[in-house]
Amino acid sequence: MSGKRYDASYFEKWYRDPVHRVKSPAELARQVEFVLHAAEWVLQRPLRRVLDVGCGEGQWGVALRKRRPRLEYVGVDPSDWAVSRHGVRRGLVQGSITDLDRVLPPGAHFDLVLCVGMLNYLPAPVLRQGLRQVARRTGGVAYLELFAKGDAYVGDTDWPAPKPAAWYRTVLSTAGFLSLGMQCYITRAEADRVLAMERG
Repeated sequence: MSGKRYDASYFEKWYRDPVHRVKSPAELARQVEFVLHAAEWVLQRPLRRVLDVGCGEGQWGVALRKRRPRLEYVGVDPSDWAVSRHGVRRGLVQGSITDLDRVLPPGAHFDLVLCVGMLNYLPAPVLRQGLRQVARRTGGVAYLELFAKGDAYVGDTDWPAPKPAAWYRTVLSTAGFLSLGMQCYITRAEADRVLAMERG
């Protein structure tokens, strides 16, 4: 992950500074609403369990619990600072996308798995390995935010140059995911939850 420090100044800059932040509070709220309702549409019930990989400070957990107070939320992030500062209150544990089998209970599945604003940081071998672990934990919908070559994006771009969209589609398919569109995915094992025309 490039060796940079994911400390208080990093999160202040990219989460809250009006000049540099990736999303305004209103933009984050719209994204959360979209993903929440897309997942509940597929599940045909309210969300119960969410896994947020690369969760940072756990903003998604805060936003989702405002909408679903009884929700169980687990955030996984490599940042010492974020986990020590917010871990107990927000349900964060330290680890990376390739640590899920180590830091989560064996066989634990989640209605929604989030990988927001973090997959592009990963070298190709880590991305492949991590997505296989994510697929094993997805019991409903996965929201896997990826930027491909030619896409416009803002924020911290200290990551490898994005690859063509076709390359990412192959990696996701190999990991066991079927696209529902708008960065939402379902595993092949759960494919019968959606109609044929909803699957990419």
